[in-house]
Amino acid sequence: MGGEQGPGTVVEVAYALAWDLAVRALWRPLTAQAARERDVAGLPYVVVYRLPGREVPLEVRLVSWRDHYVGVWAYDDHGRRTGELDLRLLDDRSRLLGRRTRKWQYTGPDMAEFDDACPRLTTELFPDGRGSITQEPEGARGRTFVTVPDAGIRRWQARPGFDDWPMVATQVAPGPVELRAALLGPAAAETSDGASEAPSTCWRPPRPARPGPLDALFRPGTLVTDGYHPEMTVVQPRRMGVLRVPSGLLAVSGPRNLAEEEPAITVPVPPGEYVLEEAQVHFGYDCEWSQGWVTRTDTTAVRLLTSETPALTWEMCLGRDDDPRLLVENEIFGFDTDSATGCFADAGAWEPLHELFERHLVREEPGAGENIPDSMYFLRTHDEASGGELVAFATTGDGTYPVWVGRSAHGDVTDVVVLVGGMPTVLQKGGADFGAGRPAG
Repeated sequence: MGGEQGPGTVVEVAYALAWDLAVRALWRPLTAQAARERDVAGLPYVVVYRLPGREVPLEVRLVSWRDHYVGVWAYDDHGRRTGELDLRLLDDRSRLLGRRTRKWQYTGPDMAEFDDACPRLTTELFPDGRGSITQEPEGARGRTFVTVPDAGIRRWQARPGFDDWPMVATQVAPGPVELRAALLGPAAAETSDGASEAPSTCWRPPRPARPGPLDALFRPGTLVTDGYHPEMTVVQPRRMGVLRVPSGLLAVSGPRNLAEEEPAITVPVPPGEYVLEEAQVHFGYDCEWSQGWVTRTDTTAVRLLTSETPALTWEMCLGRDDDPRLLVENEIFGFDTDSATGCFADAGAWEPLHELFERHLVREEPGAGENIPDSMYFLRTHDEASGGELVAFATTGDGTYPVWVGRSAHGDVTDVVVLVGGMPTVLQKGGADFGAGRPAG
């Protein structure tokens, strides 16, 4: 992955609580014993390998067993990352999944780290046999070639002990390596206790995508921006009727999953009927086509309300086979769509509701369903036998959409929200409180 070594190469090894990405330096150096204690406890720590006299690292290992993660980064002589290996600890504690490998091949010494024009290769692997290899020989803005890994690709490796980790960088130019403890001076901690919060420039274990202030999108008067329009004002949410869920299991899915036996996402709720809403923003802009100032109102999210109580916490809802331990930074699970469509439905009547959806939308059969005009919610079907319903909504494109579940202080479901596009940035909160816009009864 990077670095050249000759026979008998001496490599200095040091430990720390964190790795400062901005300056490529250790933050809060640790003794080897203190790092070992953190390893046993599952707490984050880093290991840095350097050639004597070399300012930039040769290799950095970032460990956080509690987050099921080990990262190995290799650097070149210019301090640029040439490779990243993302390893995950899953149910079998004796081995690690090679979740993702990324390599950059810089075309010259002046090319910046991760330059868009830098050729790159990314391999993604999953424990169930899925995976992909993405080649970008001209960088991020050039051609992209995606293939499937062959059956012989190595997905798993044995989990090394604290003292047994091999240096990945030596695989480029194998040869004898003598590891020596780096001289860190009296600042090196003898224990792993009392660590303060690391600066924002320090590495942290990968975190899945977070929801953002979803309630703000349903609070009239809130000012937001989508990055294109500098100021957009949240207006009163539009209520688009109710959804009947007599089975007590809400389905949130896309049309690809409508043909499956089970929906992509399910959320247990008390049996009943629940208000459907659209979050909307009003804004204006100078339109070159109209040759003047125009105003419009767009939908940012749809939600199903199960309670009058505002959500205290939010969580990403997972499908049956979704494993959050596999997510990389800011990644999501959700439902897939290749027709810019999702739906809320009664999971207990999934099959008949899907059949009605197909009969109405595809076959245009009278009486199978009803269209909803002038709304992101555009279609409703009703199963007479169970009383369950399906309401389809439009999204702003294809892809994967996360399903965010709001919960009260007691853990009860209060909201189920799907952003139909990206999450706007909140500029200023409006209204009296974040409960504004909820049903009166």
